[in-house]
Amino acid sequence: MKAVERSFKELTSFFQGIGAADLDHTETTYLAHAIRVYQDLKKWGCNEEVCRAGMFHSIYGTEKFQRFTFPLERRGEIRELIGERAEWLTYLNCAVLRASLDPNLAREEGPFVIEDRIEGKEVELSREDFDDLVRVHLCDWLEQVSRSEEWTYRRDAYRKMAEWLGAEGLKSFEEVYSGK
Repeated sequence: MKAVERSFKELTSFFQGIGAADLDHTETTYLAHAIRVYQDLKKWGCNEEVCRAGMFHSIYGTEKFQRFTFPLERRGEIRELIGERAEWLTYLNCAVLRASLDPNLAREEGPFVIEDRIEGKEVELSREDFDDLVRVHLCDWLEQVSRSEEWTYRRDAYRKMAEWLGAEGLKSFEEVYSGK
Protein backbone atom coordinates (compact mmCIF):
# COMPACT_ATOMS: atom_id res chain seq x y z
CA MET A 1 0.00 0.00 0.00
CA LYS A 2 1.33 3.43 -0.91
CA ALA A 3 1.77 6.02 1.83
CA VAL A 4 -0.79 8.36 0.27
CA GLU A 5 -3.39 5.59 0.65
CA ARG A 6 -2.78 5.19 4.38
CA SER A 7 -5.69 6.32 6.48
CA PHE A 8 -5.40 8.75 9.34
CA LYS A 9 -6.36 5.88 11.65
CA GLU A 10 -3.38 3.86 10.39
CA LEU A 11 -1.08 6.77 11.17
CA THR A 12 -2.39 7.14 14.72
CA SER A 13 -2.34 3.36 15.20
CA PHE A 14 1.35 3.38 14.36
CA PHE A 15 2.07 5.60 17.38
CA GLN A 16 0.07 3.22 19.56
CA GLY A 17 1.81 0.18 18.11
CA ILE A 18 5.28 1.47 18.98
CA GLY A 19 4.29 2.53 22.48
CA ALA A 20 4.62 6.26 21.88
CA ALA A 21 0.99 7.40 21.89
CA ASP A 22 0.59 8.00 25.63
CA LEU A 23 4.01 9.48 26.41
CA ASP A 24 3.89 12.80 28.24
CA HIS A 25 4.53 15.76 26.00
CA THR A 26 3.98 19.35 27.19
CA GLU A 27 1.07 18.52 29.49
CA THR A 28 -0.66 16.35 26.89
CA THR A 29 0.22 13.10 25.15
CA TYR A 30 2.74 12.69 22.37
CA LEU A 31 0.00 11.48 20.02
CA ALA A 32 -2.36 14.36 20.88
CA HIS A 33 0.44 16.85 20.16
CA ALA A 34 1.29 15.10 16.87
CA ILE A 35 -2.36 15.16 15.77
CA ARG A 36 -2.68 18.86 16.61
CA VAL A 37 0.42 19.70 14.57
CA TYR A 38 -1.08 17.75 11.64
CA GLN A 39 -4.41 19.59 12.02
CA ASP A 40 -2.77 23.01 12.36
CA LEU A 41 -0.76 22.45 9.18
CA LYS A 42 -4.02 21.49 7.43
CA LYS A 43 -5.53 24.79 8.62
CA TRP A 44 -2.49 26.58 7.15
CA GLY A 45 -3.41 25.02 3.78
CA CYS A 46 -0.47 22.61 3.61
CA ASN A 47 -0.59 19.53 1.42
CA GLU A 48 -0.89 16.04 2.86
CA GLU A 49 2.84 15.25 2.73
CA VAL A 50 3.69 18.32 4.80
CA CYS A 51 0.88 17.53 7.24
CA ARG A 52 2.14 13.96 7.64
CA ALA A 53 5.65 15.28 8.22
CA GLY A 54 4.11 17.50 10.87
CA MET A 55 2.47 14.54 12.53
CA PHE A 56 5.74 12.60 12.64
CA HIS A 57 7.90 15.71 13.19
CA SER A 58 9.77 14.35 16.25
CA ILE A 59 9.59 10.58 15.73
CA TYR A 60 13.41 10.27 15.72
CA GLY A 61 13.79 12.74 18.60
CA THR A 62 14.79 16.37 18.20
CA GLU A 63 17.41 18.64 19.68
CA LYS A 64 14.93 19.50 22.45
CA PHE A 65 12.65 16.42 22.61
CA GLN A 66 14.31 13.11 23.48
CA ARG A 67 11.53 11.34 25.39
CA PHE A 68 11.04 8.96 22.46
CA THR A 69 13.34 8.17 19.56
CA PHE A 70 12.33 5.73 16.86
CA PRO A 71 15.46 3.95 15.57
CA LEU A 72 16.97 5.60 12.50
CA GLU A 73 17.76 2.21 11.02
CA ARG A 74 13.97 1.80 10.70
CA ARG A 75 13.45 4.98 8.65
CA GLY A 76 12.17 2.81 5.81
CA GLU A 77 9.09 1.94 7.88
CA ILE A 78 8.26 5.61 8.33
CA ARG A 79 8.94 6.27 4.63
CA GLU A 80 6.55 3.44 3.72
CA LEU A 81 3.91 4.80 6.08
CA ILE A 82 3.94 8.53 5.28
CA GLY A 83 5.78 8.80 1.95
CA GLU A 84 9.32 9.63 0.89
CA ARG A 85 9.20 13.43 1.00
CA ALA A 86 7.19 13.51 4.24
CA GLU A 87 9.77 11.24 5.86
CA TRP A 88 12.62 13.42 4.54
CA LEU A 89 11.01 16.52 6.10
CA THR A 90 10.45 14.55 9.30
CA TYR A 91 14.10 13.52 9.42
CA LEU A 92 15.23 17.10 8.76
CA ASN A 93 13.09 18.44 11.60
CA CYS A 94 14.49 15.82 13.95
CA ALA A 95 18.09 16.30 12.85
CA VAL A 96 18.33 20.07 12.55
CA LEU A 97 20.36 22.09 15.00
CA ARG A 98 17.74 24.77 15.50
CA ALA A 99 20.14 27.71 15.47
CA SER A 100 21.30 26.67 11.98
CA LEU A 101 17.87 27.62 10.60
CA ASP A 102 18.35 31.26 11.61
CA PRO A 103 21.01 32.49 9.12
CA ASN A 104 18.92 31.14 6.25
CA LEU A 105 16.02 33.40 7.22
CA ALA A 106 18.15 36.43 6.35
CA ARG A 107 18.74 35.26 2.76
CA GLU A 108 16.69 36.23 -0.26
CA GLU A 109 17.63 32.99 -2.00
CA GLY A 110 19.65 29.84 -1.44
CA PRO A 111 21.65 27.96 -0.83
CA PHE A 112 19.77 27.04 2.33
CA VAL A 113 22.08 25.09 4.61
CA ILE A 114 21.28 23.50 7.95
CA GLU A 115 23.40 21.53 10.38
CA ASP A 116 22.39 17.90 10.83
CA ARG A 117 23.07 17.11 14.50
CA ILE A 118 22.67 13.37 13.90
CA GLU A 119 25.06 12.98 10.97
CA GLY A 120 27.31 15.83 12.06
CA LYS A 121 27.29 17.50 8.66
CA GLU A 122 25.78 20.35 6.72
CA VAL A 123 22.79 19.66 4.47
CA GLU A 124 21.88 21.92 1.57
CA LEU A 125 18.13 22.23 0.99
CA SER A 126 16.00 23.41 -1.89
CA ARG A 127 13.81 26.44 -1.25
CA GLU A 128 10.74 24.17 -1.13
CA ASP A 129 12.29 21.83 1.43
CA PHE A 130 13.56 24.73 3.53
CA ASP A 131 10.15 26.44 3.48
CA ASP A 132 8.37 23.24 4.46
CA LEU A 133 10.91 22.48 7.20
CA VAL A 134 10.29 25.96 8.62
CA ARG A 135 6.50 25.36 8.41
CA VAL A 136 6.72 22.08 10.31
CA HIS A 137 9.19 23.46 12.85
CA LEU A 138 7.21 26.62 13.58
CA CYS A 139 3.87 24.85 13.69
CA ASP A 140 5.25 22.30 16.16
CA TRP A 141 6.44 25.07 18.48
CA LEU A 142 3.30 27.18 18.23
CA GLU A 143 1.15 24.16 19.06
CA GLN A 144 2.94 23.54 22.37
CA VAL A 145 4.38 26.84 23.62
CA SER A 146 1.30 27.84 25.63
CA ARG A 147 1.41 24.55 27.56
CA SER A 148 5.18 24.63 28.03
CA GLU A 149 5.11 28.32 28.95
CA GLU A 150 8.58 28.75 27.47
CA TRP A 151 7.55 32.08 25.95
CA THR A 152 11.09 33.43 25.65
CA TYR A 153 12.70 30.30 24.13
CA ARG A 154 13.94 31.37 20.67
CA ARG A 155 11.03 33.80 20.44
CA ASP A 156 12.81 36.15 18.02
CA ALA A 157 13.84 33.22 15.84
CA TYR A 158 10.26 31.90 15.74
CA ARG A 159 9.02 35.38 14.87
CA LYS A 160 11.48 35.47 11.94
CA MET A 161 10.21 32.05 10.81
CA ALA A 162 6.64 33.36 10.92
CA GLU A 163 7.67 36.40 8.87
CA TRP A 164 9.48 34.12 6.40
CA LEU A 165 6.28 32.15 5.85
CA GLY A 166 4.09 35.21 5.49
CA ALA A 167 0.38 35.39 6.28
CA GLU A 168 -0.13 31.81 7.50
CA GLY A 169 2.79 31.86 9.91
CA LEU A 170 2.37 35.44 11.10
CA LYS A 171 -1.32 35.02 11.89
CA SER A 172 -0.64 31.90 13.96
CA PHE A 173 2.38 33.44 15.68
CA GLU A 174 0.40 36.55 16.65
CA GLU A 175 -2.55 34.48 17.93
CA VAL A 176 -0.31 32.30 20.10
CA TYR A 177 1.95 35.06 21.39
CA SER A 178 -0.66 37.80 21.82
CA GLY A 179 -0.21 39.33 25.24
CA LYS A 180 2.80 37.16 26.13
